[in-house]
Formats: sequence, C-alpha cells, structure tokens
Amino acid sequence: MATTAMEIMQRLTGPGGPFELREEEVLGTRLPVFVNRDRSLGEVLIASAGHGDRDYIVTAKERISFAEHAVRVAALAKALRTEHGVRPGDRVAINAANCPNWIIAFWATVAAGAVAVGYNAWWAPREVEYALGHTTPKVVLVDAKRAAVTPKSDGVRVLTLEEDVPALIERYRGAELDIPPAAEDDPVVILYTSGTSGRPKGAVHSHRNLTSVIMYHRYNDALAQAFGDPTDPRDRRYLLALPLFHIASLHNLAVPRLATGSTVVMHEGSFDVDKVLTLIERERVTNWGAVPTMARRLLEHGDLSKYDLSSLTAFALASAPSSPAFKERLRKAFPPARDALVDSYGLTESCTAAAVASPMDLAEAPGTLGRPIIGVQLEIRDAEGRTLPEGQEGEVCIRSAYNMLGYWNDPEATARAIDADRWLHTGDIGVIEQGRLRLSSRRSDLILRGGENIYPAEVENVLAEFPGVRECIVLGVPHPDLGQEVMAVMVFAEESAIPTERELTEFARERLAYFKVPARWRLTTEPLPRNATGKVIRREVEKMIGLSTEPASVS
Repeated sequence: MATTAMEIMQRLTGPGGPFELREEEVLGTRLPVFVNRDRSLGEVLIASAGHGDRDYIVTAKERISFAEHAVRVAALAKALRTEHGVRPGDRVAINAANCPNWIIAFWATVAAGAVAVGYNAWWAPREVEYALGHTTPKVVLVDAKRAAVTPKSDGVRVLTLEEDVPALIERYRGAELDIPPAAEDDPVVILYTSGTSGRPKGAVHSHRNLTSVIMYHRYNDALAQAFGDPTDPRDRRYLLALPLFHIASLHNLAVPRLATGSTVVMHEGSFDVDKVLTLIERERVTNWGAVPTMARRLLEHGDLSKYDLSSLTAFALASAPSSPAFKERLRKAFPPARDALVDSYGLTESCTAAAVASPMDLAEAPGTLGRPIIGVQLEIRDAEGRTLPEGQEGEVCIRSAYNMLGYWNDPEATARAIDADRWLHTGDIGVIEQGRLRLSSRRSDLILRGGENIYPAEVENVLAEFPGVRECIVLGVPHPDLGQEVMAVMVFAEESAIPTERELTEFARERLAYFKVPARWRLTTEPLPRNATGKVIRREVEKMIGLSTEPASVS
C-alpha cells in the first residue's frame, strides 16, 4: 500500500493507473494526455443519464436531475436541428445571466454537434453586435433582458430562455440523443476574453481541452480519497456563483459535474451574501470557488455565525490576485477558509488552472500560486524565448492538453499567443521559487476589476471617439472592494471642449460593458508625458495623479 504522497500519485498516474499519462501527438506536438479520457463531450453527455435521479442543477426555486437534464437537452438539440437548421460546426451563441437553461442550452448545442459561444452578459449592445459579426451564430439564445439589446441580424434566430426554450423542450420531449461524431481537436466552445488591441478575442476550446479538464477534476477527487477523504465524489455539492461565460463556472464546474455525478448549486442574480449563505446552508454545499471581491464582501458583512456552514470543506480563490494579508483576514473571519483555502493561476486560454496553491503551499510560501497541475508544463522565459532557471523573472509560458486551440478568426493573435511547439505565451511576468509560481504582474497594463479582465486599449479606443479628445489613457486604480476600478485621464484640445464627467460616463455606458466604464476621471488640456519614442509613460501618469511614489522611467 502506498505510504507517501509521491507513491499515491504514481499509483494513480503511472502505467495501468486510472489517470495514466502518456505522450501523444496533439496538433503536431507531443503532449502528455490522459489515457482513459473520453474522446468527446458527446460521450460525457450520453453517460450522464446513468446518474439518474440525482441532483445535477439546483437553484433556490428548482431541481433538475441528471435524467431530466438529459431529456431536456435531447429535446432542445432536436429542435435546434429540426426547426433552426443547426448543423455540425455551426455556432450557437448564449447571452444570458446564470440560470439552469444556460447550462441546458450549452449541452444541447454540444448534442447538435455545434460550437457553443458564451457572450459576456454584461456587454453593451455595440459589443454584442461585434460578437455577432465575429462568430456569425446560426442561433442566439438569450434571456429577456439581453433580448432587448440584441441587434437584429439577417439569418440569425433569437430564442429566449424563458419562453422559447421551454416551449421547444416540451414540443420535442422524448427525442433521443443523436449526437454527431466529433474529432478530439474539433472546436466545441468559444469564450471571449478582452483583447489588447481593443476588441474581445474568442478563445476556442476543443473537445480534448474539456475532456482533459474533466479528467483533472476526477483526478483531484481520486487523490482526495487516496489521502483519506471518505466523501463519495458524487455527494459533493458545488456552489456556482460566478458567470457561466467564464471558465471558472462552465469548464471547471458545470461540465465536470455532469461527468462525476455531483451537484451544481446555482445562485441566480447579483451576489448577495445572505442569499448565498442561505443557499449554502440549505443545500449543504461542500465546495465553493470565489473571486476575492466575493470574499471581501463576506468580511464586510459582519457576523456570519448565524449560518451553518459546516458542510463547506473546500474554499478556493480564483480569477484575480489577493494578498497574503487578505487571505489571513479571510481565514480568521470565515471558518471554511481556515484549513481549506487554496489559490490558483489560470486564464481563459488555459481552460483551467495552470497552477494551484494548496493550504500547505500558502502556509510555506505566502504569495505564491503553487505548482503546475497534472499535465501542465510551465516555464519562465526571457524576451528572446530562452528558458530561465529558478529565481529569475520572465514571461510565464505553459503547455498542456488543456490549452485552447487559438483565437477564433484571428490567426495573427493566435500566432502571438501560441508558438509552433504549442507553448502558450501568457504575457504575464513571474518567477519560479522552489517549484512554485510567483506572479509579478499580469499582462502589462491589465486591469482586474472584481474578477473581470479589462484591457485599457479597449476603453481608450472608445473614449477617443468623444468629440474634442486629443489623447487619453486608462489606468487601474485601487478599490477596497473590487481590487481595482477604471480611471481615465483625458486630454482635450482646449478648455472649452472639456465636457462634464456625467456626459463622458453616459457616452461610455452606451458603448461598453458597465464594468469597463471609468469610475474616476481626470480631465485636462495638458499633454500626456511621453518618452523619446512617443510612448506614453504610464508610471509618470500614475505619479501625476498620485498613484505612484516610484520615480518615472523615461527609457
């Protein structure tokens, strides 16, 4: 019998083990892959009906078993094919807030052989219009709120999740799951991430990407049991409180749970501490992955002792960085975090976490993001692409079967992100310390607001359209709840051209998702400081507005 952690992991992942890894050729590169993986999400969906009457999706108002979910998915897939002409490879977009029909729509798209496209439910109409033209979906599935802001487009059918989808399900109830065959590296999902050039980019994920993520979660379940956790993985209940158009909720919660037979407990609506904790207590939630903003609101809420949270045995922070001091505050105030808090590093392009910090990692090396997960190769490289030794800072590069295929209809961005050997160049700066990743900065000027990624260029391009603007720069400034908020420094040609902040806010709201709209403004006629090559010196701007005490660089 295995007696050490290394022996346990070798037994699980070695030759003949349930999670055996073997190198195979993937898109021209040899990568470690799980031998016993499913070959498509269609296989996962068909097998899920075997979980029968166990809860798959639970909300405050509804329960859907695995068996009933399979029935609804088969019916909606039949409707998409029969009434709306959806064929393998077509795109089906989903633009909605979290609800059970979001998940059903996703799996129905998979069952129809199409590619599911998750639109950011907070996008402004102009952003939705861009995405419609970019991914050209055959059908758009929306909730009532988003239906009102979805531009009309020839050849695109818009169906509501509240009325049209339930009607179609009832019309085709009893249909069989007739899933077209798919190759492992065929696209199955597109999720958008902010683009450095001002346009959102559609990260394309394959069947292989998602079935690999499923195996990673199954491996974690098996590892926990091997270390003495008596819990049957099927009895775990996972809180879903993050948007389904993020990998944290879709790829790493809704999809794996269909495979493992465990339950998704979904919070609907905006984050509300009392409602979420009530749901955790009622449904005996065992696992919760939160962003630091949620955790911060827990701390600000006050006494949490009136809730029975004893069922929570796992609590993770993801999507945005948090300091060791904040983690310590959380451990003291929130009992589930005391012995179970983990942190991670990942991005939309990596499909799942690339590195995870266990409670032991956080205790031994505060501020680090742990070690690469199973199947991930991680390197730190210099500007010339050379691999750096431990202790030297450079770009974080990762390679695995989890990594995206590329960006939809954007070969140039794909080539910049993924090299010929399938290494994903994250743009993030970090260092390896005793095998653990420590992040120095994320994608240069990226703003992280409450778990949402905002690239300044996107906001700057919109603000530059305002009459009289000579130049502008967008910065992330500290915020006690969100981590960062957006600030715009705008330079106008003359004093008389300077508008009110209200006018600028309204202008931005019409063109950007609400979380991208600047909350703070600096309006001036003074030109922005620039270096010898004409590039704006961001540190000098930060110093000018009181955000930085560091001397500005002019190189």
